[in-house]
Amino acid sequence: MENNVVLTMRGISMTFPGVKALDNVDFTLRKGEIHALMGENGAGKSTLIKCLTGINAFEAGEIHVDGIDGAVVNRSTLDAQNKGISTVYQEVNLCPNLSVAENLFIGREPTTRFGAIDWKTMVKKSQKIVDDLDMKVDVTQNLEEYSLAMQQMVAIARAVDMDCKVLILDEPTSSLDDNEVEKLFGLMRRLRDQGVGIVFVTHFLEQVYAVCDRITVLRNGQLVGEYPIAELPRVKLVAAMMGKDFDDLAAIKTDETKDFTKAPVEIDAKGLSHAGTIKPFDLVIHKGEVVGLTGLLGSGRSELARVIYGADRAQTGTLKVNGKEVKINAPIDAMQLGMGLLPDDRKAEGIIEDLSIRENIILALQAKRGMFKLLSMSEQNRIADEYIKILQVKTPSRETLIKQLSGGNQQKVILGRWLATNPDFLILDEPTRGIDVGTKTEIQKLVLQLAGEGKSIIFISSEIEEMLRTCSKMEVLRDGAKVGEITENLTQENVMKAIAGGGSNE
Repeated sequence: MENNVVLTMRGISMTFPGVKALDNVDFTLRKGEIHALMGENGAGKSTLIKCLTGINAFEAGEIHVDGIDGAVVNRSTLDAQNKGISTVYQEVNLCPNLSVAENLFIGREPTTRFGAIDWKTMVKKSQKIVDDLDMKVDVTQNLEEYSLAMQQMVAIARAVDMDCKVLILDEPTSSLDDNEVEKLFGLMRRLRDQGVGIVFVTHFLEQVYAVCDRITVLRNGQLVGEYPIAELPRVKLVAAMMGKDFDDLAAIKTDETKDFTKAPVEIDAKGLSHAGTIKPFDLVIHKGEVVGLTGLLGSGRSELARVIYGADRAQTGTLKVNGKEVKINAPIDAMQLGMGLLPDDRKAEGIIEDLSIRENIILALQAKRGMFKLLSMSEQNRIADEYIKILQVKTPSRETLIKQLSGGNQQKVILGRWLATNPDFLILDEPTRGIDVGTKTEIQKLVLQLAGEGKSIIFISSEIEEMLRTCSKMEVLRDGAKVGEITENLTQENVMKAIAGGGSNE
């Protein structure tokens, strides 16, 4: 190994049933650097870390750690820890009802010559650990007395004290506020200066440029590249993560867009927010308009939609539907106002696996009508057949269980569920994720057809090209805030520049 390298992973490959999760991936970590591991959802970041820390068994490749002869294969997280590789996750896995000192030494408490715990030595050693890392903590206090950020720092201090050479921080800042993040960054920089190699997994671009020295990008289980931070401006990082070569971006010109400003306003949100997920935002949607929400994973696209729909109750602001101020406390309120939401996770929030296609299609309409106005079986059959035909659902029968359909056909059934309620306003969250190209095109055409009939639509997708084909306006989100709106020159280049955002790295 090179002198300053602490970890190399070469040719790592791993397959889950039917999916190549990692395909010949390389990763190099140097001593005294903070190295961001970046990629969209499903890129392979977590899988690579699990291969390193002994949670996943990989099929091919080698791992080498500084100071250990030969290739390393970890059989468990404890095995990895013994070789100097520690992971701190976003959920702190310590014991809040024990003191800071007990948490620092859990499982390795110093003992007296009689075999009892040597509390005095443990407290003294613990205080030295936190003092050396400039953490203002009384180690005799219970861990639960401290903020989440400080608890995370205690978890990091514990990892470092166990002779950690490689520290993996997996989304450690997701639930921290700006001040807490800055404290955590201070600790990370101190550890870097002491020679620890840090792998930092996050979806916050701002934080990568604030604290990291180097970036490795994965996409679809493959290595896109490794870059010094100074050589990868934000917009190129976004391009690498999303699979576009920025220099070759085709400027996709949309057809002459209709001027929706003269159309009636369907949705008028002012200052809506939800603590911890979405900062106050304004949004106006006209009748017949398809509005795209764009941004990287974790930017707040789905969360913003959920606040409008009442799946997460808004804590500030006002919402008008067709000019009238409304209060949406739960999704049923939204349904009564003519709204529908196709969720991004169809397995968890969309399909009811053990019900038939017919039952899945009529579910929302029946909920909207209420318990005492049951749909007759002939009505249910008529509605199910209508949407099976319109959406070209490939199924032997309306009574087939939905779990027996392909992902694309399941998605069509859930879309049919909402169309059956004849909504005026439809939120489509990743409606084409994981389905084949032919079905994607059908759904995109259907979206434009619905808009042509005067329905207002929010369209969320990770694929910019599909949004450019369907949307007349794009709202750009970053870190839970709406940071821009693109109404003219809707091109891939302009959208990606807006997602990448400001600062000197643009």
